[in-house]
Amino acid sequence: VSTPALTVVDDASAAAGIPAIRDAANIVMEAARGGRRVVRAVAGDPGLDGDAGTEMLACATAGIPFEVVPGVAAAVGVPAYAGVPLRDAQGTDVRMVDARTASERCWSEVGASDGTVVISTTLESVAAAAGELVAAGRKPDTPLTVTVAGTTTRQRTWNATLGTIAQVLKQAKVLPSPEGHRPVIAVVGERSAAAQRDQLAWFESKPLFGWKVLVPRTKEQAASLSDQLRSYGAVPHEVPTIAVEPPRTPQQMERAVKGLVTGRYEWIAFTSVNAVKAVREKFEEYGLDARAFAGIKVAAVGEQTAASLVDFGVKPDLVPSGEQSAAGLLEDWPPYDPVFDPIDRVFLPRADIATETLVAGLIELGWEVDDVTAYRTVRASPPPAETREAIKGGGFDAVLFTSSSTVRNLVGIAGKPHNVTVIACIGPATAKTAEEHGLRVDVLAPEPSVHKLAEALAAFGTQRREAAKEAGETVTRPSERRPGSRRRRTTT
Repeated sequence: VSTPALTVVDDASAAAGIPAIRDAANIVMEAARGGRRVVRAVAGDPGLDGDAGTEMLACATAGIPFEVVPGVAAAVGVPAYAGVPLRDAQGTDVRMVDARTASERCWSEVGASDGTVVISTTLESVAAAAGELVAAGRKPDTPLTVTVAGTTTRQRTWNATLGTIAQVLKQAKVLPSPEGHRPVIAVVGERSAAAQRDQLAWFESKPLFGWKVLVPRTKEQAASLSDQLRSYGAVPHEVPTIAVEPPRTPQQMERAVKGLVTGRYEWIAFTSVNAVKAVREKFEEYGLDARAFAGIKVAAVGEQTAASLVDFGVKPDLVPSGEQSAAGLLEDWPPYDPVFDPIDRVFLPRADIATETLVAGLIELGWEVDDVTAYRTVRASPPPAETREAIKGGGFDAVLFTSSSTVRNLVGIAGKPHNVTVIACIGPATAKTAEEHGLRVDVLAPEPSVHKLAEALAAFGTQRREAAKEAGETVTRPSERRPGSRRRRTTT
């Protein structure tokens, strides 16, 4: 994305009137002479890129200083991600071939050797490359792996031999295909044997590899859930379903925050990250900081809420030891004691749609409660039409619901997720809301934590993968399955 301080030039820039990338050397030198810092990105390692060498020479001739940052060549990086080491302890010979430019002599040399051959080619040309090796002397039963979209979550690898690769790709229904021009890396030799790759394919065996996971969330939520999903190999797609806005009448919140400073409260209880944010914003508005909490006991529900308080400089005095919910907080909340508690009042900053469970429980324990609307939750705008169609048409493999409101709002702004989509809920209340909206809940977090929810979905993905392998079936994503397939709910 180009900004006033950054200009991005790529192959797609020609349509915008920017010179094509083939004039990269001129673009680089012109920008450098203008005093700009230039980064020239190439695919793989610049030492293996012929154009990069030409551009470096042009810069050197023009007296423009430059630095080279080594990269990882696709011919090395892709096999590593596919679980195919290119050399062993015996020092197997490795040859790299670009099928587009390889001469007859080149094919003859690599065909006559028994080392590992790494071939850069296209999906539709890989069978022809295999044929060249067989014609040059390689045995048709020599193991072969073919990887497309290497190092991305769209990566896919096929095990075959030089003699069977055409049939394997045809059976996999990837050929013939309009996408036959897609680049692939093929590894030929015993190092690519299927038995070995089954043990070393660390990337494609991630529990949620390639899954498109819908994450309904507020616009302000931290991206930690999406980061965790990526670590499992998933592709998270965040869709705002809830927007957080200030209360319509801020006077109550203003009085409560001032009461914190004047000693009106013994406790303040935060039940969400948004509540922490609302109070923090008021503090900053009044020129206050975390020191204003001195002498006040602080309670928090949920690990993210506690973390946001710590980020503010406040260590919670009370976090539920069991269930991270209002009920869990009440289990640990001390009853009011006029001897030990000089003040009997609790400040409870919450959303406008919060339930009365916590308020009623605190009153029952003898506390006076100021239940203050700190923020409002409103339904976000609908996502783009493409996203709505993917939700209703089964384009997503899973959707994670972190609250009942995310269920209601997603269905309201985008429609009900397709039957093939795995539904994962953070807790029983959220699951009940999902079922009330006609959704089948497949995964339930063992405790109300977004991290535990992601872990539970990953465990579901692992169980699903292992079940397919035990049955001798191809491992597929949920979106690739037939509608109506029945699944059992998983709780870990």
